[in-house]
Amino acid sequence: MVRGAETLYYNPAGLAGLPGISFSSFYASQMGVASYSAFSLALRGFAVAAELYSSGSIDGYDAAGNLIPGELGYSSSAYMFGFGVDPSMFSFLPKLPFSFSVGGVLKVVSTKIADVAGSGFAFDLAFRMDIPPMSLGPRAVTDAAFGVTLANLFGGLSYDATQDSLPMDIGLGLSARLLGVVLIAADVHLAGSLGVGVTYEPVPTLALRLGILSKGETSITAGVGLNVAGFLIDYAFVSHSVGATHRIGLTLDFSALDIGALGGMLRRILP
Repeated sequence: MVRGAETLYYNPAGLAGLPGISFSSFYASQMGVASYSAFSLALRGFAVAAELYSSGSIDGYDAAGNLIPGELGYSSSAYMFGFGVDPSMFSFLPKLPFSFSVGGVLKVVSTKIADVAGSGFAFDLAFRMDIPPMSLGPRAVTDAAFGVTLANLFGGLSYDATQDSLPMDIGLGLSARLLGVVLIAADVHLAGSLGVGVTYEPVPTLALRLGILSKGETSITAGVGLNVAGFLIDYAFVSHSVGATHRIGLTLDFSALDIGALGGMLRRILP
């Protein structure tokens, strides 16, 4: 279950449920070589984002086997425009017995491999349905939701002499909260990945995360999140046989931002 502007990346249908304006950013160092960063701004029903990726300098070789330093670098950027709607946004629609939302993302993409550049676009479609609270014996199950995403439904990349289609992927996700403090989430992608994660929130300001990701190989994921008066700070770690990925993120949830509490905290910390 993703909150705030990052909803755009995982299931844009969730944008329909945002309570207010949210800004999110993160930076990831992948395997100690590549860098990946993103920025997003969202409000109820709409979001925009930018993603930037760079592999750094990669040495290449010419036909004679001579080293060409930094010849094969790879970089890409994507600018995203997303929406999410649910029936409650339209007063003329009758009230339905269940809650759901749909959404989509238009992605404008550009890539560069060595000195070959390409550009194009793609479109994603998403569905999200809330599951009513239930009980498993004495244990309450709340905030349950089911989602479906269709990535790269159409679109592609164009280079000087060729055109490439972007691989389509279908994702299924399910999440639920147990006992009010434990969130369990799982998702599977037909392209070949499976993820399962658990978040424990002993207090409203702290989230401890642990999970398993299977995508070619099995990785262990772990992280911690802090919510300080509407400022959400997250750190995540993903293991890999080549090298670990470290990610740090910052989200500003303006709907929950408590200026008074934040000012009081800063006065206690600063000299």
